[in-house]
Amino acid sequence: MSTPSPASPSSAPPAGRRTLIADTAIALVAAAGLRGLTHRAVDAAAGLPAGSTSYYFRTRTALIGACYQRLAELDLADVDDGTPSGAAPAVLPGAAPDREAAAAALAGLLYRWLTVGRARQLARFELSLEAARNPELEADFQRAGQGARSRAAGIVAALGSERPQEAAELLVAWTEGLLYDRLAGALARSRPAPDLAELTAVARRMLAAALTDPG
Repeated sequence: MSTPSPASPSSAPPAGRRTLIADTAIALVAAAGLRGLTHRAVDAAAGLPAGSTSYYFRTRTALIGACYQRLAELDLADVDDGTPSGAAPAVLPGAAPDREAAAAALAGLLYRWLTVGRARQLARFELSLEAARNPELEADFQRAGQGARSRAAGIVAALGSERPQEAAELLVAWTEGLLYDRLAGALARSRPAPDLAELTAVARRMLAAALTDPG
């Protein structure tokens, strides 16, 4: 039996190999920034034959685009799968949540992303800046961001918002700002550890403000 060529890896299904590569690339960016993201580094970190990453993603731009898609998938999976132990489950599409349940769900997601999901969120911020510099990445980046905004619009609509798109944009922006402030802001290293009760109070205020009719 012949040994598969590194240029056409076949030891795993293409979908599984692509996911492994994207996950590894995200981890590398979280650890070393974009300077650490090379095809060779991904091959080595993922334990893949040399040339595997470039086989699936020919260019660095294509590799970063795959990271955007994977980050969006993982974040939406967090929404659908629930929140850390002790927190309320996530608000699912089609549900009829009340504000307290929605606040608890949002707080749980924030807690997850500030703790066990910290590295992924740092990578997401780092990769988002690349889209601002590279027009070739703009479409992939925007496409990846639509899922979160669509999900947020469904939630605020279920909560009674008469302008769900506007409310969702505000809610996503505030969520992003909070995450960035706590993970990478000037006081990020000196802040106390994330607290679920505090995040629930913050989430209540965010939802209340997003759902207020601007008149």
